[in-house]
Amino acid sequence: MRHVSAEPPSFFRRGPSPLARLAFLSVVSFALLFADTRYRYLENVRRAVAAVLYPLQRAAQMPGEALEYVATYFSSQRALVEENETLRRRLADQAPAAQGFPLARQEIERLKALLTLRDRYSSGGTAVEVLYTGRDPFSQKVFVDKGGEAGILPGEAVIDAEGVVGQVTRVFPFMAEVTLIGDKDHAVPVKVLRSGMRSVLYGAGAGRLPELRFTAPTADIEVGDLLVTSGIDGTYPAGLSVAEVATIERDTGQMFARITAAPRAGVDRSSHLLVLRQAAAMPARPDEPVEAEAVKKGGRKGRRGG
Repeated sequence: MRHVSAEPPSFFRRGPSPLARLAFLSVVSFALLFADTRYRYLENVRRAVAAVLYPLQRAAQMPGEALEYVATYFSSQRALVEENETLRRRLADQAPAAQGFPLARQEIERLKALLTLRDRYSSGGTAVEVLYTGRDPFSQKVFVDKGGEAGILPGEAVIDAEGVVGQVTRVFPFMAEVTLIGDKDHAVPVKVLRSGMRSVLYGAGAGRLPELRFTAPTADIEVGDLLVTSGIDGTYPAGLSVAEVATIERDTGQMFARITAAPRAGVDRSSHLLVLRQAAAMPARPDEPVEAEAVKKGGRKGRRGG
């Protein structure tokens, strides 16, 4: 078998050898590097080549920059969504406290006023909280969270920081019923603070203002006058604010004027009330002189019989 030579045919052997070419190009490269470093001959060439190649470089970088921009955009969007969700949850958690702060501050001020008011009376009072209103829509009654176990008795006055609210009418072991001054079966002896004129404020029922009945048309009373307790009923201490005169209708043809008054206090303004002890309102009534009357009657009968 004839051996095939690994050398290329003579037809393809042209020019210097690869080693000579490598040596020549190396020398040229070192020369160019030296010339450029020493004399800056290729600076303009480098600038021209950079200007020509810059669009190609930008075209090659654009896909990577676009991907980086898209990734950054979606990452920022996700971070914003998470931050907004966190802020919403925080706002929802803080909303009840923020909305309830004014109400809590008002309740604190009312409680402070009640404590100050209780200190005015030697026997003091009992602070209570309104639980719910009565079921009868035609009556104005509420139930409070303390009763006989707290020493509350029927007939005791109920007030708040603004004035008279009503009177305890029924007592249970752990709650009590309070009839408001606007109830149609309730009456409060009052007097006009400006003139001192005495009268009685009667409740007119749900949805209507209490009235000063049996008042002469010529009475010294004006719209805006403050009505306070007169203290003659033995339930309410004198000087408590009750209501403010709202309307006056004087008709000379009628025997009495029609006068309505708007209560100053009420459970619609405060859920915390103060029940005054009966001794704080007025000293106990003295006992009737039964024996003396019996002696007098017996003496009279003896005289008649004699």
